[in-house]
Amino acid sequence: MTVARGATAALDLCVALDAAASGFVLAVALGTVLKALAAALGGLAILWLGILMLRVLSQPQPEPPPPGELRKVRITYRCSLCGTEVRMTIAPLEDPEPPRHCGEEMSVMAPIED
Repeated sequence: MTVARGATAALDLCVALDAAASGFVLAVALGTVLKALAAALGGLAILWLGILMLRVLSQPQPEPPPPGELRKVRITYRCSLCGTEVRMTIAPLEDPEPPRHCGEEMSVMAPIED
């Protein structure tokens, strides 16, 4: 009778260990599948963003305005003699000639972040 009880206990232990091992294997497999799915979704998101950026960059530049039409610019000039500063916001060219002050051409100032 003792042998039967010991065999039953051993069998119960084997069944419990087998169930635990099966659950562990299932969890590992499920974790691997979820990791692969997350990697695939991440790769698709990166691909989609790359295609979107290439579409934006492939758009042609707008036509330049006709000659004589004023363009928006943002250039600040300073007179080297007296220190007067002038900001030009509209000009007929994208790179206009610097204005004159105190008989000398004004120098371009580096833009200051607003």
